[in-house]
Amino acid sequence: MSRMDNWKNKPFPVLGIETSCDETAAAIVDNGRYVRSEVVWSQVRRHAEFGGVVPELASRMHLESIASVVDLALKDAHLSPADLGAVAVTHGPGLVGALLVGVGFAKAFAYRQQKPLIAVHHLAGHLAANYVEHEDLEPPFLALIVSGAHSHLVLVEDYGTYRVIGRTRDDAAGEAFDKIARAMGLGYPGGKRLDELAKEGTPIIELPQTVFPDSLDFSFSGMKTAAINWLHRQKQRGEEVLLEDVAASVQKAIVDALVSHTEAALYQTGSKTLVVAGGVAANSGLRVGLKDLSERMQIEVKMPRLSWCTDNAVMIASAGYFAGLSGEYASLDLNARPVLAM
Repeated sequence: MSRMDNWKNKPFPVLGIETSCDETAAAIVDNGRYVRSEVVWSQVRRHAEFGGVVPELASRMHLESIASVVDLALKDAHLSPADLGAVAVTHGPGLVGALLVGVGFAKAFAYRQQKPLIAVHHLAGHLAANYVEHEDLEPPFLALIVSGAHSHLVLVEDYGTYRVIGRTRDDAAGEAFDKIARAMGLGYPGGKRLDELAKEGTPIIELPQTVFPDSLDFSFSGMKTAAINWLHRQKQRGEEVLLEDVAASVQKAIVDALVSHTEAALYQTGSKTLVVAGGVAANSGLRVGLKDLSERMQIEVKMPRLSWCTDNAVMIASAGYFAGLSGEYASLDLNARPVLAM
């Protein structure tokens, strides 16, 4: 019996480790689908003091917590390190110092326990959260991956086989949300607070939509700049600004762009299943917009629960399992890759 047959026919627990930004996370997932344990240690409150993530601080805090986070994941799963089948870790993209902490720990752990080491692309991880949320989900399907740093339309042809058909040419959707929220004085994390505020407002600002001929690529830089300039002009004129209306305007503009490009991609690919992933997948306006799209086009839209939209290790363990099925193992010279094509 091959290693692949072994993985498919018996419980195979994979330890996932995620440290790409400001969450130190570890999880153990069986066969890419069933969660045994999950631990997330968030740094959000600490970084909120500075209005955003401080890379050097994030790295130090990962160093302080990663061993205990992994130990707790093992304890909650009632497993010893020897019971694990493999160790999966995010190696990029992300903050290089933060990534190095996770990669270094995973390499040492895998070497000490003589377990296979699997390198996981962060975006592939976000996609894999849906394999855990929806046990019957299998490729092929169209995916919309939207986060603070990425806005991608990806045709998932098989496990680990991706064809990017659209991406942002400048700012990502989550970055636009966060930077506009900062200009509004909403603090960090701004995107979540803007989403909550938008529910109380009415769109009043017309923000520009960028469309590239014969392309599914996104652009949010002009929209972001227009919103921030509008806020500055109102302040200079001493005019009242209803932040809930600004939030509603920004939310509508960004969601409209994401939904319209996704609709075009669905027509182009003929896909009947849309999978949504990444931190912005938690945005309430986007969820409503995609629900409307699913009803209009008679397609299935699948997305993970809110806690698996943001960075977590469940998604890394799941993605690692499917990569391992294909024999995609990493060596002990694995390095962090802050920029990494999908």
